[in-house]
Amino acid sequence: MAANMTQADVRGKRVFVRVDFNVPMDESLRITDETRIRAALPTIRYLREKGAKVILASHLGRPKEGFEAKLSLAPAAAALGRLIGTPVIMAPDCVGAETAALVDKMLPGDVLLLENLRFHAEEEKNDDAFAKELASLADLYVNDAFGSAHRAHASTAGIAAYLPACAGFLMEKELNFLGNALSAPERPFVAVIGGAKVKDKIGVVENLLTKVDTLIIGGGMAYTFLKAQGYDVGKSLLDEERLEFASAVLKQGAEKNVRILLPVDVVAAKEISAASPRRFTSAAEIAPDEMALDIGPETAKLFSAVVREARTVLWNGPMGVFEIEAFAAGTNAIAAALADCTGVTIVGGGDSGAAVEKAGLADKMTHVSTGGGASLEFLEGKALPGVTALKQGD
Repeated sequence: MAANMTQADVRGKRVFVRVDFNVPMDESLRITDETRIRAALPTIRYLREKGAKVILASHLGRPKEGFEAKLSLAPAAAALGRLIGTPVIMAPDCVGAETAALVDKMLPGDVLLLENLRFHAEEEKNDDAFAKELASLADLYVNDAFGSAHRAHASTAGIAAYLPACAGFLMEKELNFLGNALSAPERPFVAVIGGAKVKDKIGVVENLLTKVDTLIIGGGMAYTFLKAQGYDVGKSLLDEERLEFASAVLKQGAEKNVRILLPVDVVAAKEISAASPRRFTSAAEIAPDEMALDIGPETAKLFSAVVREARTVLWNGPMGVFEIEAFAAGTNAIAAALADCTGVTIVGGGDSGAAVEKAGLADKMTHVSTGGGASLEFLEGKALPGVTALKQGD
């Protein structure tokens, strides 16, 4: 196995690149966000410049059974062709005689996109015969799909058993930024954790508690922590089953000398609706018929000041229901604070990535991860199957 892609001789070789083109599309099948396609461009351009025959593979959505026109990767092929300035060949399938024939006709520098891998149930089952058939199309395997690295599928794990394997530029970038933040951060190291559910972030909070100087908790999950402190949180999102966990985290923070910050004021309303009257109130004074839907201005000021002074900041999860403008101010304030921070700023994909894109601040971040679920599992300290498979040949 080549230690990295630049050490592999790819001239004239067929290179199978697992990318993440799982992009959002509207009803007319127009791609509404090309971020994931653009993120793969450095790897694709490098391989083309080196004279490789570039075979791209990705999943899109969750097909129920077989081909679904609305989940075809054809729009992604058209978008990629426009971005690289040359037509991208669209294969009718990801395996089979017709696809193999198209690969055989490829010339150095050509780019071919296989059809949606998940049109075959064998992909998600990590079926060995299917992985072997995918591998038969190529001479080298490159995984550049960090967003799918937490899945042990045929194209992310199984295929690496049959080909020399290495990471693409995006995969390396993701692992370097996230890995360095966890193993050797510049201090102070601040983590901002938000989102709706405590259960989704248990592993992340537990792992970060041993590494950060300050842990900021916002979003819907904050109200379980406030409840654990004895506050009445009204109809706010509450995970009764995780109250003990929240109490334990607060206690461990004190023992480990980790500062844990929770909202001191909130934006409260009776319904999750832009039309619902809202008010700013202390976190201690949420009415029984209200729910907290965003952090308040004092909290935004407090959190932002800590973020701006950090040398390493990791952000995963919005501060409120940011999809509704009336409850987006807290999330936007965190995005702006990260943009102002002169340290290393890492946004953990998913809703946080969408928030910085929406705020027009993505280019002000050191790194915005392309993998929501993958970055979460990485931050938990879990081994990612797609990464482990690349290391097996070391």
